Amino acid sequence: MAKDIFLLNISGQDKPGLTSGLTSVLAQYDAKVLDIGQANIHDTLSLGIMFEIESGEKSSAVQKDLLFKAYELGITAKFTPITLDDYEHWVGLQGKDRYIITILGEKLAAQQISAVTKVISEKKLNIDSIKRLTGRLSLEKKDEYPRACVQLSIRGKIDCKTDFTEKFMQISHDLDVDIAFQEDNIYRRNRRLVCFDMDSTLIQTEVIDELAELAGVGNEVKTITESAMQGEINFNESFIRRMKLLKGLKEEVLHDVAVNLPITKGARRLIDTLKSYGFKTAILSGGFTYFGHYLQKELGIDYVYANQLEIKDGVLTGNYLGDIVNGDKKAEYLKQIAEKEGINISQTIAVGDGANDLQMLNLAGLGIAFHAKPTVKDNAQSSISSIGLDGILYLLGYHDRHIDLIE
Repeated sequence: MAKDIFLLNISGQDKPGLTSGLTSVLAQYDAKVLDIGQANIHDTLSLGIMFEIESGEKSSAVQKDLLFKAYELGITAKFTPITLDDYEHWVGLQGKDRYIITILGEKLAAQQISAVTKVISEKKLNIDSIKRLTGRLSLEKKDEYPRACVQLSIRGKIDCKTDFTEKFMQISHDLDVDIAFQEDNIYRRNRRLVCFDMDSTLIQTEVIDELAELAGVGNEVKTITESAMQGEINFNESFIRRMKLLKGLKEEVLHDVAVNLPITKGARRLIDTLKSYGFKTAILSGGFTYFGHYLQKELGIDYVYANQLEIKDGVLTGNYLGDIVNGDKKAEYLKQIAEKEGINISQTIAVGDGANDLQMLNLAGLGIAFHAKPTVKDNAQSSISSIGLDGILYLLGYHDRHIDLIE
């Protein structure tokens, strides 16, 4: 028996009962729904239903009744005939690779979205869906923490991913926007462990620089710290040199610094949400356990690996205990925690800003350079420079309503 295939497009003011009313008409004629999708913008509905119907009387009657139902509901209906060949070609596309592109910033302009979608078009890729992940913005009330994010789901064959990401990095630099590019696979949808660098990531300071200021050796230590973060000198060497300069600092100073640590914007929102959804979290830091453990209690972090200061008679000796937590160690601890928790390495996320974070950023399933040095941004999988740490939640696909539910 011959069959007709139609794409029914509905547009108009959204109201309860639209989908129910239209599908009930299709049900009366035993139509087979092949695909269905809906989007709402400012209470305006866009609904598409692709269906198969017996040719002849049923085909004509169902179109007439659908048009009448649309008139009753006060919406516009449009029918597009689909050939069997076109339908089968469309079905064949479903095996193509899928990717997620996240565009993130304090606010998004048409120019930024246009530049990203132009790259997608040039690469002959299809956009399956576009979704806003942040809440609606008021044009009258000033938002103390503005942020905007849209997520694009794309499909197709990418011959050179490096070329693709380089174009996004250039757009990010030119138009002041963050663009994350991820494969849309099972691991992306099931991340389970997030590991953070501490200094200049979870907190907005380099603790060792603050300690150095209090010890009267601020300029010397800052110079060494900056060279290490830029990857200009070996981290182990820089750490030992800086530690020697802290000799004689009193332990009570550490407490004063700890209770005044400037926690990064969005960190509490991020970690509270991660904990609520069952994620494990860790601090993997080239800084000090004294401050890592303080943050662990303050934020509810599961694991802390950092360097341990040697303190004798209430005074820093200028030495340390145990192994130095450098870039190699951070990557090793990430792998160790994942194995302990039974988590595939592809389900992990690492977040950091310095050169000594690159090993763990590249090992993790998703490595995020956070407000990072240029060298780190250029070598990381993704970066966030426009908003706070909770921007990570959007890279995971969370909408503000998922986050606000926790808050």
